[in-house]
Amino acid sequence: MKLGAFSISLSVKDIARSKAFYEKLGFSPFGGNEEQKWLILKNGETVIGLFEGMFSGNMLTFNPGWDQNAQNIDDFDDVRTIQKSMLAAGVVLDSKTEGSEGPASIMLTDPDGNPILIDQHR
Repeated sequence: MKLGAFSISLSVKDIARSKAFYEKLGFSPFGGNEEQKWLILKNGETVIGLFEGMFSGNMLTFNPGWDQNAQNIDDFDDVRTIQKSMLAAGVVLDSKTEGSEGPASIMLTDPDGNPILIDQHR
């Protein structure tokens, strides 16, 4: 199963303060909008998302169809194919997707309570 680009999405209290902190660790802005309270930062191939007030807790995020630079890749598993495989394997999904193509997402929780978002943008 090809889950795509990986990042950790962090729920932060103060996006400007968090941005400044991660910049000291060598991360630089890669996407997002600080005024809208979300930023994507990158250090080499490592990607983190900072989200102020959008969700509680931190989340593992996978983006089918993207590489670590948010560029489209041709060879990927559509989120609906991933959903079908997970359901067949007995994985319980917190949210499912419908439809046959295009942007969609599913959510699940690992055995330790860590949320996982599989978010396809195309």
